[in-house]
Amino acid sequence: MNKSDESDENRYDCPACKDQGGFLKKQNGQDIWAVCGCVGERKVRRLLGASEITAEFSKLSFEGFHTAGKPQAVIDAYECAAEFVEHFQDIQSARKNSIALLGQPGSGKTHLLTAAANRLMKTQHVPVVYFPFVEGFTDLKNDFDLLEAKLSRIKQSGVLFIDDLFKPVNGKPRATDWQIEQMYSVINYRYLNHKPILLSSELTVEELVRVDEALGTRIYEMCSDYLVIIKGNVFDLNHRLEGIR
Repeated sequence: MNKSDESDENRYDCPACKDQGGFLKKQNGQDIWAVCGCVGERKVRRLLGASEITAEFSKLSFEGFHTAGKPQAVIDAYECAAEFVEHFQDIQSARKNSIALLGQPGSGKTHLLTAAANRLMKTQHVPVVYFPFVEGFTDLKNDFDLLEAKLSRIKQSGVLFIDDLFKPVNGKPRATDWQIEQMYSVINYRYLNHKPILLSSELTVEELVRVDEALGTRIYEMCSDYLVIIKGNVFDLNHRLEGIR
């Protein structure tokens, strides 16, 4: 079989528009150009690919997060994240346009914020960049030649997802002077330009402020309308310990 004999299904990524992004259709006796649904699908794929969210994390959703039998703080976090996404178009340019889920490790903070990021990209075509604090700063320190370019990207992204900010080691926040300086420059830029953040951290607001007052207070102001602090019994809150007692 030569190429000309192949079906459209095999020759094109989208047989409906033959990869043209649209097609002519009749409306009221006239030919009009109709945008094909594959355009949105391709945009979502590009956004997911550029987000630096892993393929496994890209599968995380609100539907996959179970609240049955969970403490109220976890239910509050779920409802807060879902409400944030629902109202995002209305608040994205406002001062309080961001969300922070803080507190107990293993309570689902990253899952919920990843679900929020995925939904923003898939349903609202909002670009999101994922920045895991520990790994992200390791990469920055290992590649000083690209430091400014990488910092510029996370400063200017449509939405920035900072995961595990200042993740504690032996009970102390992981926050060197250099890390605080770089993180402040990112947060301050986004604060001044009303660019939203999604933030998870094991630290409370008070602990973030103690790390750096200017940084912590900016985060609080940005996230204060969508802020949940998850505290309580570790065996109730940490899903990794389910079934241990």
